[in-house]
Amino acid sequence: MGIDALMAALPDYAKDIRLNLGSVIDDSLLTEQQLWGTLLASAIAARSAVVIREVGADAVLHLGAEALQAAKAAASIMAMSNVFYRAKDLIGDEAYLSLPARLRMTAVGRPGVDRVDFKLWCLGVSAVHGCGVCLSSHSAAVVAAGIAVEVAHEVFRVAAVVHAVAVTVDGEAALGSTLGVGDPGMGHPQPPSWSR
Repeated sequence: MGIDALMAALPDYAKDIRLNLGSVIDDSLLTEQQLWGTLLASAIAARSAVVIREVGADAVLHLGAEALQAAKAAASIMAMSNVFYRAKDLIGDEAYLSLPARLRMTAVGRPGVDRVDFKLWCLGVSAVHGCGVCLSSHSAAVVAAGIAVEVAHEVFRVAAVVHAVAVTVDGEAALGSTLGVGDPGMGHPQPPSWSR
């Protein structure tokens, strides 16, 4: 269960992703709460039930109840915000840009954990979703709060790896029966029980 199960499920062609997953967890500039909140929020943003479940199984061992709720809130609120602000930005029409959002976002103002940690989690989710407006906003906020650019950069690494794990695991699950998953002659490991 947990991260170990995800690492074991990654096929040989995703060896780099497996090694990167170990690296972002074992050699991180983030605090424990920042790291595990980023892992969980990014997993939720990547929308893979398997990855959410397995990351969540380990996250509960590293995060308090408030931080668990806040990481989920970061994923939830940014799912809305990223779509909204990215759409306005992509259109680029001042008529849209000048209109107020009129969307509730109290979770951002009162996250229940350190605001910088919450902003870092929002940054990770925004990286997964590719919202330039939110990336700029949250990056500026954490740097203004005294967080080194290298720490914010670490959030991007975590989010990128979690997204790659989700794509790989879900791809293998979807294509497993046609690609010979579980057939050692095809170079694929036996899938864990949750992917059958």
